[in-house]
Amino acid sequence: MTLQLGRAIGDGIKRVLTPTGGILFAGFLVLQLLTQASVNTVATSVFSDGPAGEIEAALGVTLPVSGTVAGGLFVAAVVLSSAYFVVLSRALTRPPGELSSFPSDLYVDRMGRATLSMFVGGLVVGLTIMVGFALLFVPGVFLAICFLFFTFAVGVEDRGIIGGLKRSWGLARGHRLKLTVLVFFAGAVGGVSGIVGTLFDLAGSAIVGELVVNTINSVLFVLLYGIIAAAYLQLQDGGPQRPGASGGPDSLDGIGG
Repeated sequence: MTLQLGRAIGDGIKRVLTPTGGILFAGFLVLQLLTQASVNTVATSVFSDGPAGEIEAALGVTLPVSGTVAGGLFVAAVVLSSAYFVVLSRALTRPPGELSSFPSDLYVDRMGRATLSMFVGGLVVGLTIMVGFALLFVPGVFLAICFLFFTFAVGVEDRGIIGGLKRSWGLARGHRLKLTVLVFFAGAVGGVSGIVGTLFDLAGSAIVGELVVNTINSVLFVLLYGIIAAAYLQLQDGGPQRPGASGGPDSLDGIGG
């Protein structure tokens, strides 16, 4: 099926502006704040009391725990992030009429294998894209496009790491030029966050800046993945669906456009 990017954007926005989108936004915001606070706490713990106070003021939010505990919380946040992506992919690809609820099967069924595949595969994809950007930039963009649907191949279709990579590559084939828009949108999210964070740092309001940046990131992140979910639903060609999922390749039929 030909990707209709405008339709995917409109449908993605509709999917995010639902109770499901609100829950996903809140979950991602909590994960971001926990991750950032853990990193800040570890950073301040390696310095003496004097420099640590100055660093804490510059970094932002910290936790009232030791550096060791903060390191453990960081690892937990990373693992939880992988589980979050599984839930996100399942939640956003349901038929529109189901997005007002958030049933337990989204975060209970077959979570162990899916989370492990998401974690390991995410590392592979992330490192591969980083190498591509480090070489000539263009290979990084190309790889980011090809693996754009990896999250959905694992979370929705219960594929393993290799199967998820192959599935994403196949879905993107023939549509890479249009999907470039989504990759650059993701880059723009990072750029906006960086600018906002820098402005607050210069104003001496690191903690407020951190909260604002993480909120902006969460809103734009969920919006981006809502659009990717809509694009994924357009492109899937009858491949294996998550057992028990009521959505299918034609789950966009009830949406105009």
